[in-house]
Amino acid sequence: MKRMMPPFTPFAETPRRPPMNIVTEIFRRADPAAIALIENERSVSFGQLQAWCDQAAAQLTGWQGRRAGFYCPNGLAHIVWSLGLLRAGAVLVPVAPELSGPEREQLLATTALHGVLTAGGQNWPHPAGQTHDLKLDDMQARLHSELPPHPAPLFEENDLAALNPALIRFSSGTTGKRKGVVIAHQTLLDRVTTANAGLRIGPGDRVVWMLPMAHHFAVSIILYLLHGATTVLIESHLGADVYAGLRKHGGTVLYAAPFHHALLAAVPDAAPIPSLRLAVSTAAALPEGTALAFQKAFGIPLRQALGIIECGLPVLNTRWLEKTASIGSPQPGFEMELRDPAGQPVPAGQAGELFLRGPGMVDAYLSPWTPRSCILEDGWFRTGDQALVDADGAVFLQGRTHSIINVGGMKCFPEEIEACLAEHPAVLEARVVGMPHPGFGSVPAAEIVPADPAAPPRMGELMGHCRARLSGYKVPLKFVFVTALPKTPSGKPDRTQPLTTP
Repeated sequence: MKRMMPPFTPFAETPRRPPMNIVTEIFRRADPAAIALIENERSVSFGQLQAWCDQAAAQLTGWQGRRAGFYCPNGLAHIVWSLGLLRAGAVLVPVAPELSGPEREQLLATTALHGVLTAGGQNWPHPAGQTHDLKLDDMQARLHSELPPHPAPLFEENDLAALNPALIRFSSGTTGKRKGVVIAHQTLLDRVTTANAGLRIGPGDRVVWMLPMAHHFAVSIILYLLHGATTVLIESHLGADVYAGLRKHGGTVLYAAPFHHALLAAVPDAAPIPSLRLAVSTAAALPEGTALAFQKAFGIPLRQALGIIECGLPVLNTRWLEKTASIGSPQPGFEMELRDPAGQPVPAGQAGELFLRGPGMVDAYLSPWTPRSCILEDGWFRTGDQALVDADGAVFLQGRTHSIINVGGMKCFPEEIEACLAEHPAVLEARVVGMPHPGFGSVPAAEIVPADPAAPPRMGELMGHCRARLSGYKVPLKFVFVTALPKTPSGKPDRTQPLTTP
């Protein structure tokens, strides 16, 4: 007997889940009534911030997966429109306001931007075939599209889209090669979650903000919002103004560069702030004098952290607060190794190149396209930093591998010499580079920004200061006085620039 088959009924497709979005995750966790942001006398709740983000994203329909440059100064508008772009599914590409015209052109060509959003009163100084004004209370923006043709990008659109990218950040590293660092939405969530293991920022915190948002928004402000903290925006970087803001708003966390901490410590009659529980120094090496002056003024230690655009915040000093020069130890979830040039672990007590492994690592370099699997070495990221671990396990950075000055076969680090010079009371800032030498190959040379331009220190005085603190081969043989040092966009000494000609 022939068996009759039932009529075919197609299986119902399981609805595809939308890709993970970091902004959606922020507001999923947030208390709508809690204060998210404070700027001057204006307080913004998480509920209001979410409404603004939704309104911004609604005006950016069609930008899912498209690369949008964002050109905006620090401020409330920067946060709102950045979140709006991310919420709309656009790939956020911050364009730092301090970039020169040629640097902006290079960024445009490298990323093959589909458009640029400007806000905060910033005008886009490059041609665009079409502009469209976007309205959002008093935070108007303008979308510039139909940009001039650019060379064919060095990446495949499908490879980039497959990552669900949140943003593309350009390194301000001192090698001169500005690679676009691609960070996906899930990677960003993993990164800020891991970073907060040591920071322990939560709904009771008020984080006072001073760093440039174009360089630090993604990990820092996203972290604060995701964990329910309030971010207090301080327009002025003057020590007295920041000090007043800390007191007025009951700041609990200060996350800034050594420069900012030095200005704060120098405020006349500065006194401990009862609400301040955590002060973190990042972006550059922390001079011992700054750390000691800050602790004397405010009664709490400065904690050094190592922030790396490819890794997030993998290392933080939470244990050895008396070791002001130490960046601490790896955050929970991170591993560390020190290796010699052959890639082998170095013996205890010896310096080696710092390798890190953990969550939230870079997803790809944009141009030329280099996926994570080709960047990492068996999961390890080569930082390019030379480091030393003491008997207690505290990590001390010695300098950049590629910035080492080889003096007749003996190696020295510019950072160490700069820190020594910065201790001299007549030196405001210093930059050390290698200078060719017929006998030794290279020797250190220093640029000095004097504390008092009318009364710069004498060369013999500076050499004597260094000789008393450094090995002889590390003492600079040339000093040039300048009004300002060449720096990268994030404020680090730019070692790609030659020594200034006197």
